[in-house]
Amino acid sequence: MSLNSDFDLPSSEEAALAAQFLQQEATMENTNAAQNLQIKTLEDKLAHYERIISKCNACKAALNPSKPLKRKHGSVDLTLNKKLKPSSRSVALARKVLKENFQLEAFRLQQEAAISRLLDGQSAVVVFPTGGGKSLCYQVPAVAFAELDQLCQSQRSEGPGITIVVSPLIALMKDQVDALLKRRILATAMNSSQTREQHLQVAKDLEAGKLKLLYCAPERLNNEGFVESMRHVKGGVRLVAVDEAHCVSEWGHSFRPEYLKVARFVKEIKAERVVCLTATATTKVAQDILSNFGIPDEGLFRTAMYRPNLRLLAEATPNKQESYEKLFKFLQDHPGPAVVYVTIQKQSEELASTLTRKRFKAKAFHAGMETQKKTELQDEFMKVDDLIIVATIAFGMGIDKPNIRTIVHFNIPQSVEEYSQQIGRAGRDGKPSTCLFFLCPEDFYLRNVFTYGDLPARASVREFLKSIFDPFKLTVDQSGSGKSFRTSHYTQTKEFDIKMSPLAILYAELELQFGLIRATTPIYSTYQYEVSDHRRWHGDNSAAANIINKSAKPGKKWYTLDLDVASLQGGIVRADLIRKLNQWNDSGIVVMKASGVQNVYKVLKELPTTDAQIDDITRKLYTQMLDREKQALERTKQVVGLVTEKQCFSRALAAYFGDGSDGLSEECGHCTWCETHVQVQLPNVKPAPPNPGSVDAIMKACPIRDDPRLLARIGFGITSPRIMALGLKKSGVWESMNVCDFPTLVGAFATRCKVDPY
Repeated sequence: MSLNSDFDLPSSEEAALAAQFLQQEATMENTNAAQNLQIKTLEDKLAHYERIISKCNACKAALNPSKPLKRKHGSVDLTLNKKLKPSSRSVALARKVLKENFQLEAFRLQQEAAISRLLDGQSAVVVFPTGGGKSLCYQVPAVAFAELDQLCQSQRSEGPGITIVVSPLIALMKDQVDALLKRRILATAMNSSQTREQHLQVAKDLEAGKLKLLYCAPERLNNEGFVESMRHVKGGVRLVAVDEAHCVSEWGHSFRPEYLKVARFVKEIKAERVVCLTATATTKVAQDILSNFGIPDEGLFRTAMYRPNLRLLAEATPNKQESYEKLFKFLQDHPGPAVVYVTIQKQSEELASTLTRKRFKAKAFHAGMETQKKTELQDEFMKVDDLIIVATIAFGMGIDKPNIRTIVHFNIPQSVEEYSQQIGRAGRDGKPSTCLFFLCPEDFYLRNVFTYGDLPARASVREFLKSIFDPFKLTVDQSGSGKSFRTSHYTQTKEFDIKMSPLAILYAELELQFGLIRATTPIYSTYQYEVSDHRRWHGDNSAAANIINKSAKPGKKWYTLDLDVASLQGGIVRADLIRKLNQWNDSGIVVMKASGVQNVYKVLKELPTTDAQIDDITRKLYTQMLDREKQALERTKQVVGLVTEKQCFSRALAAYFGDGSDGLSEECGHCTWCETHVQVQLPNVKPAPPNPGSVDAIMKACPIRDDPRLLARIGFGITSPRIMALGLKKSGVWESMNVCDFPTLVGAFATRCKVDPY
């Protein structure tokens, strides 16, 4: 029998002893105080064997699984292959930490069960609605581990270890770290917004074993130095918390390829347990998360989606002007803190200005704003009770304002998941709040621009693969142990007309599905430095300093150094040059900044080179990309159907997430359908057929004939790296056919070009 595990397996004697203990317990009758006392004295030893039995096939065989055993005394059900209830010790410890460190009296819903499972050494998936208290599910264990070790008499000489929180949201990292520090819980973050000095401080704190929680983005897991340091962190990695875990699933509404690497990271650093957290996971997505991290079904904790204090309304309008008028009246009738969600940044600015002219207190918020301005606006929103934020999806993550009274979707959201997550920010104080969903024919065009915007031409994917598989572009690693290649994703987007998001997915698939490459630590191609201490700078006569000074090009203020050129000309490795520059920077000799990110990939096995091999991989990758586009179209239909079918909105929302009807009667009584029993009807606007004259005009403006999808994008108004580089967005034919059906438009151009539409 092969047992693959990371824990210490019991001997046959221990397994037999575990069986003996359980058999004694199974036959014991609760008839007197002496027997009850015996149960208590066995508690610690029994808990140890419970953990062994839950994981070890040898123990299961010893116990004869045909006769499941149950403990009759206490609260722990020991039936084999069943979900074990948490040990009383873990429950008591979780409650103690909650009260003493977080000043809260009681857990909500399934928080206690999930946390206790983690303290019992097992992994979990937590699906709680927005505002459901997911963060406590890793913060409480992170604080509790030190005391847990003492209770188990298993203190670690190097310290209690660390909890790593993987999250894509820098704002959430900052807010949670600040809140934890106020509670005297040592936590920090590593992200792209930090300075080198801040990174060095984090490294020192890790080395000293000071930290309980470390937040990082999923992209950080490509950094070899970070992964290696986590393998050797003092006390070990006790828990990895994966925030926004639905990003792991290709069936999820916001799949992020970097998340596919998190499960591998958990194994490589030998993390003791993992908790995956999300507010928006359908049954299929939840199963995908469980599968990716090897967590059994009993590790899933899900709470009901239904929020009885939310009134869900929907209204269809024939045009956007009417939507504006109805929005003004709705906001007048529903005062208080509000968030109005729109799709694009420009619209957030325009609508905020319009509301201000109508004497509402409104401000725009979007990803294109400066970080400082966004932070100030978030702080203002938290403090006042009369501000309307007009925002893209960039707003709201990690914002815990309990009295948001109104959420408006001025455009069609991307998916049911996005809609559910955003309305979940309303009424967290339990008081009545209203959510309004506008539907307008113009919004379908905008949604289609995003849906059809990511899929490149098949030929583009093939040319991309051919380029990175070119054996002449490979270099031998500095260690001499293998080969690698470097590339700029930014340059590739323009060269192959593939947007950044699908390009990242292509690389992730080549790494995880095909096993051809592995992303490693990105590097900078160019460094600039300004000399602060000329005396010490001139006094450095090391080989690396001489090569840097000889190769750097002086400017008015900054010296510019191309590391590849300097390394080649000076015969010294890049790492030595970077080390010298960092030494100067840390010593105050220079002020340094780096640019020109180069992504580095190790080659894991022989790359395909024949046309047949490249065609086969192209076919597989492109089929997956087509499937993702179909999924995106289906998600739009689902979110529109949620509020246009003859059904209670709340029940339909719960059903979408595979939720039971806990607390929900036949109808909620406070949605548009329940209040009126009148179906929300969309105006019937049919797409126009492609106009031959417009087709001719586009083909005259753009000479490209091998990419009918690009020509259709010009007519429909969908940007791409190639279109932007050619300046076609400024031409007179841009968006000239946006009343057409996009797939029909692609077919029309394919016919004219006499090529395959994809």
